[in-house]
Amino acid sequence: MIKCPICEKGALKKVMEKHYLYGVDFGMYPGEKCSSCGEVFTDSSDIKKIEEVAKQKGIWGLGKKTVIARTGNSLAVRIPKGIAEFTGIKEGKEAFIHSEKGRIIIEI
Repeated sequence: MIKCPICEKGALKKVMEKHYLYGVDFGMYPGEKCSSCGEVFTDSSDIKKIEEVAKQKGIWGLGKKTVIARTGNSLAVRIPKGIAEFTGIKEGKEAFIHSEKGRIIIEI
C-alpha cells in the first residue's frame, strides 16, 4: 500500500479521473487517488496529453492576472483580450455577476 504524500493518511488507489481546466472537460485519464483527502496524482506522460488538449481547445495559458481599478464608487475588473475572445464577451454585452464560495462569477 502506497501512502498519500499530501495527507499521509490515505492509501492511493488506481482510478480513471476526469480532468478539467476553466470548466472545460479534457476527458478521462488514469491516475492514483487518495482514499482520505481525494488528491489525484497523474503520470507526467498523461499531463503532457492534457496540456496538448488544452492547447487544441485554445485555453492553454488563458489564465491571467489583472488589476482591480476604481470607477466612481464601484470597483472594475479588466478582462484580458484572450479571455474576452475565448468567452465571446464584448463591450456593452449584459452579464450577471455574483459571489459563490469565495469566488466572483461572471455569467454571460
